[in-house]
Amino acid sequence: MSENLPFIGQGEAWQEWLAAIGSERMHHAWLLAGQRGLGKRAFARTAAAELVRLPGQSRPDFAAHPDIHVLEALPANEDEAKKKAEGKPWQAKRSISVDQVREMIRRLATKPTLGDRRAIVIDPADELEKSAVNALLKALEEPPAGTFFLLVTHQPGRLLPTVRSRCRVLRFAALGEAELDAVIRRDMPESDALTRQAAIRAAQGSPGIALSFVENDLGGIHDLMLQILREGDRDYHLRGALADEMGARPTRGRQLAALELARTVVAGELTLASRAGQIALIEAHGTLMRLSAQAPTYNFDAGLLIMEIGGLLASAAMPREAARP
Repeated sequence: MSENLPFIGQGEAWQEWLAAIGSERMHHAWLLAGQRGLGKRAFARTAAAELVRLPGQSRPDFAAHPDIHVLEALPANEDEAKKKAEGKPWQAKRSISVDQVREMIRRLATKPTLGDRRAIVIDPADELEKSAVNALLKALEEPPAGTFFLLVTHQPGRLLPTVRSRCRVLRFAALGEAELDAVIRRDMPESDALTRQAAIRAAQGSPGIALSFVENDLGGIHDLMLQILREGDRDYHLRGALADEMGARPTRGRQLAALELARTVVAGELTLASRAGQIALIEAHGTLMRLSAQAPTYNFDAGLLIMEIGGLLASAAMPREAARP
């Protein structure tokens, strides 16, 4: 794989994308599917730039290219828009609106500006309003010549079957330990070996989880989550310790990172559990997935959120508690 790609791993997906670009009849719509944190965002933007690259020229900057359009949730308000413009962390609206999709469709009435191809990146397609999905479906049914759609999705099942059926799926695999270590070394060069090892164990193949683990110092939180999940917490002692470890006023980034870490911890325990335990873990995982989808756009109380997470982990441990003599 070329060294100037902004993501590590996913070589098979990248080669599939290059082969499609070089084919005579490239499919017009693609689902970039996989769990959060696998690099789909960077992949989609790089893939879009590769798609519109002119013969004999280097891959263009996707952010400045007139034939690459990215649909993502807009800032929640004017203050958040200012934060985004200043390069600060900002809060987005809950969804990608139908007006955004309609504006994109209006642009499709014109031909591409620089070449004969145009890329539309929707990131993530999971956040499209229902009416926005219906508007998008019309464009997918009758795409203009030279227009290609890349739909980033963490949960393909949330999309309409009619949307999924019109897309070719490009699946993203979990990274190996060496690849995760390379990601952490690249993006967090100050991290020590022990922290990297802990992050790799916790990440379950997700570079996004690994990086947030290091950035937010989640080692203590991870250990407590595992202890609750494996031992239960009948007297709420461990949940209290989890809240203390999270801190009285954690940053929003730390809250989101802890929530995603909890989902990963539960997923990692599935293969170790009994059948009864698996059912409880699956239920907890589903609830954590819903919380993860809501958290970026809802203002959860930090204390209540971490107690909710602890309660879900304790509930998932109960069948195994009951099985003990």
